[in-house]
Amino acid sequence: MTAATAGIHHITAFVRDPQKTADFYAGVLGLRLIKKTINFDAPEVYHLYFGNELGSPGTIITFFPWPESRKGRIGGGQVGVTTYVAPAGTFDFWKERLAKLNVEATETSRFGESYLSFEDPDGLKLEIVARAEGPASKWSFGGVPADKAIKGFGGAILYSTAAAKTAELLTKVMGLTKAAQEGGYVRFRSTADLGNVIDVNVSDMEPGHGGAGTVHHIAWRAKDDEEHALWRSHVADSGFQPTPIVDRQYFKAIYFREEGGILFEIATDPPGFARDEEPDKLGEKLMLPEWFEQHRGQIEQLLTPFEVRVLEEDKG
Repeated sequence: MTAATAGIHHITAFVRDPQKTADFYAGVLGLRLIKKTINFDAPEVYHLYFGNELGSPGTIITFFPWPESRKGRIGGGQVGVTTYVAPAGTFDFWKERLAKLNVEATETSRFGESYLSFEDPDGLKLEIVARAEGPASKWSFGGVPADKAIKGFGGAILYSTAAAKTAELLTKVMGLTKAAQEGGYVRFRSTADLGNVIDVNVSDMEPGHGGAGTVHHIAWRAKDDEEHALWRSHVADSGFQPTPIVDRQYFKAIYFREEGGILFEIATDPPGFARDEEPDKLGEKLMLPEWFEQHRGQIEQLLTPFEVRVLEEDKG
């Protein structure tokens, strides 16, 4: 198999509070809550998905809000920074918006691009870059109009404990292309126009540990079930140990850990998030897989209620 992923499918992180998470990712960043479900392996915990208007691959950040979670430490073996891309010409809008909402942001530069670097309420490291490439989001919410809305992922910075091995994996196994090297990072590109720019540290990093404010895994795209099965064989033939294929309802998944300690997933683009809700109703109801439906009442009692709401600063 000559393998090349189109780019990032989704990124999944640990947080503590579902209301604070919704207020930040929907309220501050203007993303759409596209699916409210549960962690299939721990049904007492939400699994929340935020993205563009349909939750297209390359736009989806997902969360496990675990109120009792320990605080994590960002370090090697993780996605260190999640990069969002906004439309060209909107950098000042986002700079002013974050300041208005008391989100402390720092301007940085990397590979000739300007970034706004900031953190979510749990300390997850985020950044916004403005680029022309990539389809515009059609979603608007609160103080974020559609023409300023985040399109999806610009990419990510991977923190590796074995940087040379991670870089080799990205090119030889995942099919990305090495694009540049500058300072402490090497840049790789994939073929999609969202979730397509990956930076990796040059020097090995000390390991982090999981918990609130850290990324659990990064998922890469497979275009369909047939290609997904080929990916599993390809990963195994490349010396890694992929899991069996797991049905996550909205995509199928395999997982493996690369030599730099980062948990990788490969996820199918279909069937998508409209398989069990109408597109204009996404995220409004708690959706359960059929094998949990008989326990809905018990599950709902265990989950902390929250709502997607417009922030006070955006009202009036």
